[in-house]
Amino acid sequence: MKMAKRIPLFLAAAMMAASLFLPATAQSTRASAKIDLDVRFREVQTDTQLAENLFKIGRKVAAVCANCHGEGGNSTKPSIPNLAGQNPAYLLEQIRQFSDGRRRNEFMEGMIRAMNSDEKIGMVLFYSAQEVAHKPAADAALADKGKSYFNKTCFRCHGQTGRGNEQIARIAGQQTDYLRTTLRRYRSGSDIRSDSIMTPNTRLMTDADIDAVVAYVSAMP
Repeated sequence: MKMAKRIPLFLAAAMMAASLFLPATAQSTRASAKIDLDVRFREVQTDTQLAENLFKIGRKVAAVCANCHGEGGNSTKPSIPNLAGQNPAYLLEQIRQFSDGRRRNEFMEGMIRAMNSDEKIGMVLFYSAQEVAHKPAADAALADKGKSYFNKTCFRCHGQTGRGNEQIARIAGQQTDYLRTTLRRYRSGSDIRSDSIMTPNTRLMTDADIDAVVAYVSAMP
């Protein structure tokens, strides 16, 4: 009963529906839920047919995730991150962190722990293949200030295009409120989003610096 009170009814219904429309191949793999994700991910990279099969599973899983993360991983809510175009290995690591509690969000933790390995890998494959919907900067002057800050510091990890790599998140085109909240959590060293690299690199950022970087990064294609 407590779980039902915490999860909005439309999401609970979506979760139930997802278990019904997942193909038999997905349902039959639930016994393999403890398969090491890295091992399975490597298998996908060398097996085209497996990759295609898991991509289809991931597309169905994403139909449930769309309730929060939007169609194709482009969120319609500034506070909820885009998943479209995210680096697959990085996205897989975030799934792992939600699963083991290193990254905290009660709802996300529950959703991910209910998924088996193939559903997790399939979701990663699906979202990483989607295009990020580009949104131009609402304040060009503020974005220019953010560009200056980004090119002095942030590019060293996230790259000039903001697309990161296997270990570093793509932040180009990310949602504004999500970016702002995440940077502030890194700056404070919050247990919700602590990171040995990001924390020292954000510690000296002012709120004005964060707003400027967000304005620039969120408008990157």
